[in-house]
Amino acid sequence: MDTIKLEIVSPEGLVFDGDVKSITLPGSEGEFGVLPGHAALLTLLKAGAIDIERINNKHEIVVVDWGYIEVDEKKVTILANGAEFVGGDSDSKIKESIKKAKDLLKSISSDPIAMASVVGKIEAVVKNKL
Repeated sequence: MDTIKLEIVSPEGLVFDGDVKSITLPGSEGEFGVLPGHAALLTLLKAGAIDIERINNKHEIVVVDWGYIEVDEKKVTILANGAEFVGGDSDSKIKESIKKAKDLLKSISSDPIAMASVVGKIEAVVKNKL
């Protein structure tokens, strides 16, 4: 199965590191997807949700405020100013990570439409985990 390596790093450390099937990213010019074999690309990342499709077809979300994305055929590296992985191994940890993700977005964006879009993505992915 074709996969692509994804690495998300923030000043606090490594947020995500693993092989994935696909990634949907909030680029500065709009949302875009990356699959294995993608052409090389270097672009800005705007505030939003990174939708990660794992090898088992499950989706995970990482919320970011802004940063940079470097893509090549085999790897995607994201350097984010702030990032919050939405998930956990219990209901309380998942709920806590959702709150932290919302707080991160509120700290940098006053756009209610953008916020609603990201919260919708978070809820769609997380509802299967609760």
